[in-house]
Amino acid sequence: MSQATTPDYLQAAARWFGRGAEKLSQSERKALSLAARRMPVNTDPNQALDEQSSFGERLADKVASFGGSWTFILIFGGVLVSWTVLNTEILGRTAFDPFPYIFLNLMLSMVAALQAPIIMMSQNRQSAKDRRMAAHDYEVNLKAELEIMALHDKLDALRNEQLSALLLKQQEQIELLGRLLAERTTK
Repeated sequence: MSQATTPDYLQAAARWFGRGAEKLSQSERKALSLAARRMPVNTDPNQALDEQSSFGERLADKVASFGGSWTFILIFGGVLVSWTVLNTEILGRTAFDPFPYIFLNLMLSMVAALQAPIIMMSQNRQSAKDRRMAAHDYEVNLKAELEIMALHDKLDALRNEQLSALLLKQQEQIELLGRLLAERTTK
């Protein structure tokens, strides 16, 4: 392919983005650099975030995952029913937590007080994952757009080369026809 059809991504950035390469954001410069070197955007943001996470963050994710499952709801419901049956029907007057189940209420409040911040930690981590994934998607989409714009430039350059060659051949044919016509009229 000729030099005219190979785009200079830094020079083209001014045309494509409407500003020079020095004024581009980090994501735009990264996408330009990857496109110029014909390299894929090959990082998995979720994997990178998982590798950087601490034990506490992974534990928070597991607790939040379990706390938001049907398994937890069914086990917790079973414990509540068992507690009330045990303290009402089975133990009767010797119950260690008779109705209105004050100790159970205390335990439920403590579980909720511990579970809420753990779930918030997990949600914050998920938000960070979502932001990183959105940034990654933006870079991938931007690189794809850059590649498409570069392809358009290459096609335009090829078409211009072909049109120039065609016009040159047409000019040669016109000159040849002119000479043939001049020869014929002189005979």
